[in-house]
Amino acid sequence: MLIHYLRVIPLLVRMHVRSKMEYRGAFWLDRFAQVLSYGSVFATIGILLARFHTLGGWTLPELALLFSFQLLAYSLGAAMSFVQLRDLEELVRLGTYDTLLVKPFSPWAYLVFSGLNIGYAGHVILAAALMGWAILSVDFTWSVWSVSFLIATLISATLLTGALITMIGATALMWVRSNHLFSIFFGFWELTRYPLNIFPGGIQITLITAVPLALTSSVPVGALLGKSIPLLGDWAGPVALAAGPVWVLISIAHWRYATGKYQGAGG
Repeated sequence: MLIHYLRVIPLLVRMHVRSKMEYRGAFWLDRFAQVLSYGSVFATIGILLARFHTLGGWTLPELALLFSFQLLAYSLGAAMSFVQLRDLEELVRLGTYDTLLVKPFSPWAYLVFSGLNIGYAGHVILAAALMGWAILSVDFTWSVWSVSFLIATLISATLLTGALITMIGATALMWVRSNHLFSIFFGFWELTRYPLNIFPGGIQITLITAVPLALTSSVPVGALLGKSIPLLGDWAGPVALAAGPVWVLISIAHWRYATGKYQGAGG
């Protein structure tokens, strides 16, 4: 079965990429617009720092590393999940999700890889360029260990992002309607481009526990740079490393539970 999946997945991805690249000019113009959009967000942070010099004790290069880390982790995780799982609500509502259940393939794998979103290329380009500048500019002595920690926590944050989005989308299998939960997700996600310590205690707790998006940004980056992390303290690094794998297991359990509750288009 695994060999069957490994043979089919590249074909699904290749067909989807070809369809998205049919109009290449429009595709890359849209990516350029993404770079300008998120670039303007960071420019706003830069304006704040020009006036106040630091934000929660973070300098501009440190905030650049935080912003780029958050954006890169999100774009990599969402490319494998967001549009695909957002559209699951419509598949369930119209009853077309039932057609996936009769395919000799995992419905989740088919959804994810047949809709792999290369539209996040603009996010990745901006985040990678900004991260490169931040790494060279931040007042920090890099080592093999710190680089390894940065890469490992980035992978963990990517997994966590995909897991949370998967859980939100899977809820449609039980409730039919679940896309309103994405509004809550992105509301909190926008907060995580800033240091955790600038927020009130209630928001800090929420961003670490119920909506653990701080684990995709200021917690791993703060632990890397030796910042004081609210609530977690010295546990920030280990928690950031473990968060992704743990939430992937939780999302798998949630997907299976939601699938078991799914009653089909006929109710």
